[in-house]
Amino acid sequence: MNAEFDISDLRRRMQGAIATLKHELGGLRTGRASASLVEPVHVEAYGQTMPLTQLATISVPEPRMLSVQVWDKAMVGAVDKAIRNSNLGLSPTVEGQVLRIRIPELNEQRRKEMAKVAHKYAEEARNRGPSCPPRWSRHPEKAAQG
Repeated sequence: MNAEFDISDLRRRMQGAIATLKHELGGLRTGRASASLVEPVHVEAYGQTMPLTQLATISVPEPRMLSVQVWDKAMVGAVDKAIRNSNLGLSPTVEGQVLRIRIPELNEQRRKEMAKVAHKYAEEARNRGPSCPPRWSRHPEKAAQG
C-alpha cells in the first residue's frame, strides 16, 4: 500500500493544526487577564447561540481584570450566566451594562487542571494533524525524497 502524499497539502494541514492549538492555548487562564480568555464563551441570545464577541466588547482595563461591555441591556443577564457556566472559574460583577471580571490568583489545584486542559488541546492538535505513515513523522525529509 504505497500512497502518494502531497507535501504542500500535508504542510498546510499541519500549519492549520498548529494555528488552532496556539489559539486554544491562548485562551487558557494564566495569572493575567486576557481578552482571549472569554472569547470561546457562547451566549444564548435572540433564540440562538452566539459568540460573546458578537454581543459585547471585551477589554482589559487592569492586568488582573476583564471588562465586558454588553451592547444590548436585555442581554446582560444572559452574558453573565454564560460566563459563570463556562467552566472557566470566573464570577463577573454586574455594573449596569458592564461586567467586571476579576482574575484570581491560580492555586495549585487550578494549575493542575490547566495542565490537563493543555494536554487535551495538544492531543486534539495531534489528531487534527495530517495522518501519514509513521516513517513520514520520523523522517519527513527522507520520505519527501522518495
